Amino acid sequence: MQYQADVTIELKSGMLDPEGTTIKRALEHLGYKAESVKTAKKYTIDLQAESIHAARETVEEMCQKLIANPIIHNYSISLRELQ
Repeated sequence: MQYQADVTIELKSGMLDPEGTTIKRALEHLGYKAESVKTAKKYTIDLQAESIHAARETVEEMCQKLIANPIIHNYSISLRELQ
């Protein structure tokens, strides 16, 4: 079966986010008030797997081995079956 995984990578709490800080400052210069701005990356991965469980395990391995740095990142995975 074919699945699509959306993987969102975010910095862990306490990690510096210079891009988010810069955007927050720029928004304030434009007159917008924001309590905080945090950046995240989203990856969309299409893959073949025998089941949604097998697909999740494969994407977990991808995140742990390459996509995310577990020391500084948290990640979440959303999976759906493609028709």
